Amino acid sequence: MTLLSSVDTLGSAAGPALDGWDSVVDRFEAVAAAHPDRPALVGDGTVLTFGELSSRTAAAAAGLIERGIGAESLVGLLLPRGVDLVVGLLGTLRAGASYLPLDPALPTGRLRYMCEHADPALVLCDQATRSRLQTALARRVLTVDTCTRASRAADRPAGIGPDQPAYTIYTSGSTGRPKGVQVTHGSLAALLDGLSGAIGPVPSRVGWNASPSFDASVQQWLRLCRGDTVVLLSERVRSDPQAFAALIADERLDELDITPSHLVSLLEHLPAATRGTPLRLLIGGEAIAAGLWRRLAHEHRAGSLAAINLYGPTECTVDATFTPIDDTAGPHLGRPLPGTRVAVLDEALRPVPPGGAGELYIAGNGVSRGYLGRPGLTAQRFVADALAGDGGRMYRTGDWVRVERGGRLVFAGRTDDQVKLRGYRIELGEIEAVLSTCPGVVQAAAAVRGDMPGGAGLVGYCRLAPGSRFDGALVRRIAAEQLPEYMVPAVLVPLERFPLTASGKVDRPALPAPTRSEPAPVDEASLSPTEFMLAAAWRDVLGVERVGAEDNFFELGGQSLLAIRLVARLRRQGRPAVPMVAVFQHPVLRQFAAYLDAVSSP
Repeated sequence: MTLLSSVDTLGSAAGPALDGWDSVVDRFEAVAAAHPDRPALVGDGTVLTFGELSSRTAAAAAGLIERGIGAESLVGLLLPRGVDLVVGLLGTLRAGASYLPLDPALPTGRLRYMCEHADPALVLCDQATRSRLQTALARRVLTVDTCTRASRAADRPAGIGPDQPAYTIYTSGSTGRPKGVQVTHGSLAALLDGLSGAIGPVPSRVGWNASPSFDASVQQWLRLCRGDTVVLLSERVRSDPQAFAALIADERLDELDITPSHLVSLLEHLPAATRGTPLRLLIGGEAIAAGLWRRLAHEHRAGSLAAINLYGPTECTVDATFTPIDDTAGPHLGRPLPGTRVAVLDEALRPVPPGGAGELYIAGNGVSRGYLGRPGLTAQRFVADALAGDGGRMYRTGDWVRVERGGRLVFAGRTDDQVKLRGYRIELGEIEAVLSTCPGVVQAAAAVRGDMPGGAGLVGYCRLAPGSRFDGALVRRIAAEQLPEYMVPAVLVPLERFPLTASGKVDRPALPAPTRSEPAPVDEASLSPTEFMLAAAWRDVLGVERVGAEDNFFELGGQSLLAIRLVARLRRQGRPAVPMVAVFQHPVLRQFAAYLDAVSSP
């Protein structure tokens, strides 16, 4: 018995041979040598050619090698999406080491845990991010500029093998702590070849839209190794749909990778932005709703957009399956990328027949090493590939899928408590573990609900100790110190007891729907000009009749997507650009108004 191949029901194709292979580093160096004057990187107000980028990344590699960095070394990148990040990333790979993305937007507690757990040999940063790490790590923190000033040229590593690690990305963990997924150079090369073989030649100008801590970013920077121009998108542009569409047009982007949730707010602006040339959209990170699928199929018929649905877990190197989005079928996962094999198996690891449902397993060149420092969890999720019988492994995705006639795979849910929200994979257990540490909370539950203002959002339920007073502001602050913004519940609901199933477990479907706080009467005369302006913006975005100075954005029904709309509205009104995270840091209207006044001051 074997895993199904591309000519069988579920699809796959032979992957790129790794004997005599070229690493992505080899490919980047070859492109730079052949086309030194071609634009490579656009961002931060600069344009770097391949020759310039190659020179800067070679200098970064030399600086790292001079400091003892090499094969199996891990280098942290505490850098925002910008030129320094690309220089540090490619410099790390050219030194033969692997990189650990440390997004500065993450809370300090999470950054500290990742550094303590992964123990990078060195962390690259810039002047603005250097202070984010604790003093104990300061002895191994270095700016990119300092690193590139090596005292002498360093010899390039003799060769990079396919089994060497290329990067480690942390994802949400069910035990309350994130887990690091180690991906190899061989898997990186397989991803680049698989995408090229599945969806055709890579366009010439592509956008880098994802956070460096989100694995979709890998697919985006990787295009440099094919000779494409990568355009970096700032957080200000990403949070403003009109500015985003304008950049697509001004920079003449051919391709954009984006999540369905992010696309919804952008879509109405895209046909005008494409200027008659179909924009290729690579859509992934979460399931596409039927309504959005139909809209994209319509745009495909009209020739304005060419959308492709991509699916894949971080453990299998970003993408594993693909399908063009058209009107031949409803939402589905499509077929495996070249080099990938998939199977839908029952609990006895037997393939399910067409029309049946089971857990999706993935095998092939994209399967990662496993979890850094977590051998038990690695053995649990990466199992022997008994179907192929080739000594390899396959990854248990935990995704429950149905096999339709003709071999299409349709997502049908999860086998555990993991969810996807706005492209991010979230283990509800990690949120619950953090909430349970808060004062007065003896038990916590988290759930994604679709009946939230602005669409699906996270709700945190807190069971209180007898006689305890619930301090929602304190709980939210503690959660924000340990969890990334996308994992902080939009609404917190205190309960005296949780509904239970017959087996004594929390009955999640029976948890009550959150109720929107009723704003208190407002004395508009007491509001400052900024508070008055902001109250009007909140009323429009949140759909409420009145907003007071002490009202909380999230308690009135706010969440991430509505925060994006708020930030975009403020920018259109001529206010200074503010990051979306500022809404989470200053959720009370009076606090946020004071923040706006501070950033507006000369």
